[in-house]
Amino acid sequence: MTPAEQLAQGIAELGLEVPAEIQTKLNDYLALIAKWNRVHNLTAVRDSAKMVSVHALDTLAILPHVHAASVVDVGSGAGLPGIPLALMWPQARVVLLDSNHKKAAFLRQAAIELKLENVEVVCERVEAWQPPHKFELVISRAFSDLPEFLKLAGGLCASDGVIAAMKGVYPDEELAQVPATFKLMSAVPLKVPGLSAERHLVLLSPARA
Repeated sequence: MTPAEQLAQGIAELGLEVPAEIQTKLNDYLALIAKWNRVHNLTAVRDSAKMVSVHALDTLAILPHVHAASVVDVGSGAGLPGIPLALMWPQARVVLLDSNHKKAAFLRQAAIELKLENVEVVCERVEAWQPPHKFELVISRAFSDLPEFLKLAGGLCASDGVIAAMKGVYPDEELAQVPATFKLMSAVPLKVPGLSAERHLVLLSPARA
């Protein structure tokens, strides 16, 4: 099975409708990661079949549970989950935030090659960055544990927004340390096609005073 076929099958298993041109761009994006990975260490995943499930389908699996018009992907790295979200939500404004210059260079190149006019790349440390507007969705996949993520990035979230952390096993210990300024909305178990490992999407909101 080719990566493109694997992606199409996984999308069908997730019950999502993804236009053919977006599927093509998702495949182009994975190919771009593989190309840059040969020189820059963007991601530990090298196998193309594994990339489809670990990168593309892992992000697409969260789509039924979140939606926003403004998104910041904190510690974006190779653009996950921000670039797949920007492809799926062309009307949303998506900021990819990463302090690593090589990764930011990749993100800028990916945005150009994929013609993502709704993407902005910011190369700054999250704690130092002061955007003009707060975001409806603050999301991270592998940035840090929950308390640290909330401490550094929680202030980027609008008062009626959502903070989403993509996790593996259910993070009991991390959730026990969530400060009172944030409220757990849900921790959704996800089934990612081609991935046997546990995955959860933790959704929090700023606690209203």
